[in-house]
Amino acid sequence: MGTRDTGGTDHVNREADHVHGEGNYEASRQYNRATKRFVESGKVEQAARDAQPRTPEEAREMREAEAAALLRAKHAPDGSVDDEMSDDDGTSPR
Repeated sequence: MGTRDTGGTDHVNREADHVHGEGNYEASRQYNRATKRFVESGKVEQAARDAQPRTPEEAREMREAEAAALLRAKHAPDGSVDDEMSDDDGTSPR
């Protein structure tokens, strides 16, 4: 295998890998702090009530959206992990 000229961007890409994607530790810390503050604020129950469907049609749309998301989810509703996720053509959806 030959070497590939990256135009001197290898160090930039390695640095970016520590900042973006699944390894974005700062974003994870920010999310965790914000989530903790929200839970401690006592506003969770009201937010859950506000998120409830207002009409039968909205409830149906929400169920359909959840079902569509679960088709693409790596973790099944029972907590099991689907390691063999693929589209009909055998390619990975990600």
